[in-house]
Amino acid sequence: MNYKTLLVEEADGVLTVTLNRPDVHNAFNDELIAEAIDLFGGLGASTARVVVLRGTGANFCAGADLNWMSRMVSYTRDENVRDSSQLARMYALINECPLPVIGRIQGAAIGGGVGLVAVCDIAIASRDAKFGLSEVKLGILPAVISPYVIAKIGETHARALFLTGERFDAERALRMGLVHRVVDDIDAALAETIAALKSSGPEAVRECKKLIAHVASHELIDAIPYTIEAIAARRVSSEGQGGMAAFLKKEKAPWAK
Repeated sequence: MNYKTLLVEEADGVLTVTLNRPDVHNAFNDELIAEAIDLFGGLGASTARVVVLRGTGANFCAGADLNWMSRMVSYTRDENVRDSSQLARMYALINECPLPVIGRIQGAAIGGGVGLVAVCDIAIASRDAKFGLSEVKLGILPAVISPYVIAKIGETHARALFLTGERFDAERALRMGLVHRVVDDIDAALAETIAALKSSGPEAVRECKKLIAHVASHELIDAIPYTIEAIAARRVSSEGQGGMAAFLKKEKAPWAK
């Protein structure tokens, strides 16, 4: 996979996706959005076990590229709708990626960069990471990313951060649930998390993502029948049978050997 704004490498079951625009702090433009849509839209058939999303250089992602945004000043409403629809599609595809997505967050994650953090299943931040939902400072809104950010941090934190546009540090991001770990050695923590994911059944991990999405978007009475069918299907699956048999024999699961 050859892209201009993304570096994509696969090794040992890990697909590493690197935002590669360090000259603009990995801010995204229409080209990066299109490439991310193309990449994540095709991962359903991937044999990788884990996706790592990261940025080149000192910062994770500064949000939208100012040069790209400057063109929007002259856009019509319909052109803005088309443009925003592409952005929304990128976030949706990463959020719905069948593989677990780990965010490696260093330096700044601002605006749409926070949106990228929010669509990661697991986000690991360096201790010096900084965050901000600064759209209101420009007279606009964190609209497209709001479903994912609010799902992570909740309405109460969204009220404070969306309205003020204030910057916040990694520890506050951790307390809110935007990130899951704040560490000094981000690559060591990343390796630990990858190992934990690879020790789990690959099909089970994919089905867990579907389970979470379904239960989170349905009322309890509607979610329960799905959960019954989901566990029944896993118990009779070859992966489930193999994993349970290995556990009872005190052996390693087939996928962990």
